[in-house]
Amino acid sequence: MTATRTLADPPLPPSDGDRSAALRTALRGPRLVAMISALVSIVLAVSIPFLPVRQTTASVSWPQDGTTTGITAPLVSYAPTDLDIAIPCTAVRQLSGGGVVTSTSPVGAPDAERYGLVAKVVGGDSPRLDVIARDRVLLSEPLDGLGADCTVTVHSESSGTTVGLNGSTATFDEDLRPQVVGVFSDLTGDAPDGLSVTAQLDTRFTSSPTPLKLAAMVLALLAAALSLVALHRIDAADGRRSRRFLPTRWWSFTRIDALVVGTLLVWHVIGANTADDGYQLGMARAAGEAGYMANYFRWFGVPEAPFGTPFYDVLAWMTHVSTASIWMRLPALCAGLLGWWLISREIAPRLGAAARASRGPLWAGALVFLAFWLPFNNGLRPEPIVAVGVLATWCSVERAVATRRLLPAAMAVVVGAITVTAGPSGIICFAALIAGARPVARIIADRARTAGYLAVLLPIVASGLAVMAFVFADQTLAGVLEMQHVHAIGPNEKWFTEYLRYQYLLQITVDGSLSRRFAVFTMVLCLATVIIAILRRGGQIPGTAQGPSRRIVGITLGAIVLMMFAPTKWTHHFGIYAGLAASVAVVAAIAVSPAVLRSRRNRALFAAAVSFVVTMSFASQNGWWYVSSYGVPWWDKPPSVAGFGFATVFLALTLGLLAVAAWYHVHPTADRSRDPGKLWSIPPLTVAAAALVLFEVLSLAKGAVSQYPAYSVARSNIDALAGNSCGLANDVLLETDPNTGVLQPLSGDIGGALSAGGGDGFAPNGVAADLTPDDEGKDAGTANTVDNDGSPAPTAGAGTGGGFGGEGVNGSTVALPFGLTPATTPVLGSFGATGTAQVTTDWYRLPDADADGSRGDLISIAAAGRVYSVDADGVATYGQRLDVEYGVTDGAGVRPLGSTGPLDLGPTPSWRNLRVPLDQLPAEADVVRIVAVDNDIAGDQWLAFTPPRVPQTSTLQEVVGSDTPVLLDWAVGLNFPCQAQMLHRDGVAQVPGYRILPDRHGAISTNLWQDHNGGGPLGWTGILLGARTIPSYLADDWDRDWGSIEQFVPLDRDAVPAGVDTGTATRSGLWTPGPIITAY
Repeated sequence: MTATRTLADPPLPPSDGDRSAALRTALRGPRLVAMISALVSIVLAVSIPFLPVRQTTASVSWPQDGTTTGITAPLVSYAPTDLDIAIPCTAVRQLSGGGVVTSTSPVGAPDAERYGLVAKVVGGDSPRLDVIARDRVLLSEPLDGLGADCTVTVHSESSGTTVGLNGSTATFDEDLRPQVVGVFSDLTGDAPDGLSVTAQLDTRFTSSPTPLKLAAMVLALLAAALSLVALHRIDAADGRRSRRFLPTRWWSFTRIDALVVGTLLVWHVIGANTADDGYQLGMARAAGEAGYMANYFRWFGVPEAPFGTPFYDVLAWMTHVSTASIWMRLPALCAGLLGWWLISREIAPRLGAAARASRGPLWAGALVFLAFWLPFNNGLRPEPIVAVGVLATWCSVERAVATRRLLPAAMAVVVGAITVTAGPSGIICFAALIAGARPVARIIADRARTAGYLAVLLPIVASGLAVMAFVFADQTLAGVLEMQHVHAIGPNEKWFTEYLRYQYLLQITVDGSLSRRFAVFTMVLCLATVIIAILRRGGQIPGTAQGPSRRIVGITLGAIVLMMFAPTKWTHHFGIYAGLAASVAVVAAIAVSPAVLRSRRNRALFAAAVSFVVTMSFASQNGWWYVSSYGVPWWDKPPSVAGFGFATVFLALTLGLLAVAAWYHVHPTADRSRDPGKLWSIPPLTVAAAALVLFEVLSLAKGAVSQYPAYSVARSNIDALAGNSCGLANDVLLETDPNTGVLQPLSGDIGGALSAGGGDGFAPNGVAADLTPDDEGKDAGTANTVDNDGSPAPTAGAGTGGGFGGEGVNGSTVALPFGLTPATTPVLGSFGATGTAQVTTDWYRLPDADADGSRGDLISIAAAGRVYSVDADGVATYGQRLDVEYGVTDGAGVRPLGSTGPLDLGPTPSWRNLRVPLDQLPAEADVVRIVAVDNDIAGDQWLAFTPPRVPQTSTLQEVVGSDTPVLLDWAVGLNFPCQAQMLHRDGVAQVPGYRILPDRHGAISTNLWQDHNGGGPLGWTGILLGARTIPSYLADDWDRDWGSIEQFVPLDRDAVPAGVDTGTATRSGLWTPGPIITAY
């Protein structure tokens, strides 16, 4: 029987079908807006790489100003896109006796014919004209065969080279474009009519968007934003109240926050920097003048696109304010603070009730976060940005799952896409998107019932593709493809060589330092612990949220797998795991807490695992990069006390804990306890992480204290805060003219003074001809190294590698180093002696004290060969004896007071400066002499020396200043912020006046990285310039190898900088002037 309803009865609720129909009607507008705007954004974003750009064109022509004076124009790309040369035969006949008509390298430059193009007249009985490009003879014609009014022409481009003479041409179907560092000639005076050299420069990357492309970018971003607004409207149709973007817990501040924030702030001032900070700063400083973000130190100056935007652009903007380290590293500090806030405010509460109810897991997460952040992320590299980006991506995914909204999922895609642009390691963000794919897919399916799949999917796609507006803002698809082509030079590892990253971590080098090992090994331990706990507990650890805890494990494992596809395998990249490792540590702390893990056997096993991680960590050195290691204890060796290593102690502790676990295993009754007790409740992970963080902070603090008043990272940063931001340039002392500091012998006989005291076996030419450093035959021992062609890295300082020079004051023909003048600098050496060699020099008078009571800082002796020395740790290096005796003059002559051995920083057997700090000598000593003994007849055991000097020095900042262009090797850039970095514009680099190198170990890497094989600046400085090493010392730290400085001297001193003709041209996204030559 059916009930009859009346008008007085309440209305029936709408059916599901009616509700869905009503929602579809209400969402008709948002659906259309979402689909149309997203589709527009997608189309525009995809078109951006193909749209035209406005390119700055450039060319160099010679002669300039109507004369044959040489011009310098070192091309960043090495070779031009096109080269045209016209040589009238009248110009050739001017050099009938021999000479260079025109050359793209200075006359007499090394490898001029190997890399460049040379048109020269070979004199003799049958003079001829030779045109040679990259060791290929393009033309060889007797001068008698040249016509009266002929012209030799050369046209070279990527498809081939054509040579013309007397109406005939020869074509070479290969890319023979020469390297150009300028145009030079032996011709003098006014330029002959018809003589010309024109090079079209490779400026394909110096471009800006056309109005069409700019409009497409702006519209793509606006359309994507509009589609996300429409997606939000679709989300809001579910009737649920939207959550606050930043919940109230974001504004609280706890003791844990104080620890993390305080540690990060202290570390920002005293903490170690990362290896590549100078690299990133160099690119940022060069970007403004270059017109794009060039890879300044390698790869022929190609751009970093598609990576680096907008992160590197932010760094470039910051250089306009200051280049001081403490300023430039602010993005990393901000990333660290934001990363911790995401972990503590968003991630930890999401992981479960135990993380919200107890502070223990959060303490573990905080300390593991710091243990990861301090050694990896205190610099300018992109790892801090990626570490925070993957956290933000995951937080957005989790918010989408928790709120069942799609806008957070779309924002996760946006954040992930932007993070990928920071660096190749940003691909780990895909792990967060994949981990949340299944719950997000359910939300998409639910929304699609009322809004349709296109309306909810297209905005998400558009949000990801919108990043194309940043990636290709001023570059084209063809430009990015050329960048990929050039990067094939390497290092460019395959995915299956991922083991190299972990191999480097296990080496006892800075790449595998104890702080880096602990961070990575702890992450692995926490991952294993959580996975085992999940499996043992039936899929969920008590007190944790099942979905988020599983997803964080999946994200971290996925990130490890995705990192296999990163093209380089440096250990620096481990910094991207900082936030993920801290999040996993929170779950691991819950899994091993007394409330969950009650078995004393299992707790002892976990403690043993933590102890073993610490053991493996302390089996390596307490190493930090470059100047960050100054004064740090055990910077070059595993920590030990009285020869007893810390690792041995922790290994013993590990074995003891394993024994305890074994005892409880065989006594199961004793293992069962509802109350583990206070001792068993101690969290080993938290304690170990706290100990390592404290050890790292104290290590750097000790370094700052022990170094003072000498240079340290901490003192440099504090100086910058006080307004003196020139860093190491204030502490490096240069001896610009070592001849002024040479001491005078009491006898007055400069030439005979070295042997005045008697002896034999030492001779003026007793120096080996080849003084190549021993270190050149050794592997650099670090991950951040390349081996381009199997040849060793040239680590000998300029002018210190031996050879022959003019005859000196004592008859020596040995090439002297450091600018010492042969006319006033005698040399003695024992190379070639057949028996014991010994010599005692005349006494040399020390300078009188000045008004401040100072006689100088130290005695310096230019020496070569192998000299016995003892380092600061008391470790002796075998060699032949060279001692400095000191005495005091009186009426009867000289009364000896004692002797001391000099400091020897190496490298052997090259020329270097031995040092004796004057404060080691008694105040009454006013004369010194050298006593040398060589009693080893082995061929490689010998020594040579010059008279002692008391250097007259000035600081590097005073000598070099802030205006002279300087080639700052990538390892030193952050430490010399006041020097004017050599820049490049319109494809032409500035000619530097100096080069600053890191310490000898670091110079192995920088020399290889920046060399000709890699397309770096050393590939043209060695052709264009000569160099000499300036003696240098680190103030108040005389036995420190801080690095070195070389002064460049043009091989053609009359050459002037070339005038560059510029213009503009509109190029499509597919236009290319041809490939960059990557192999010469």
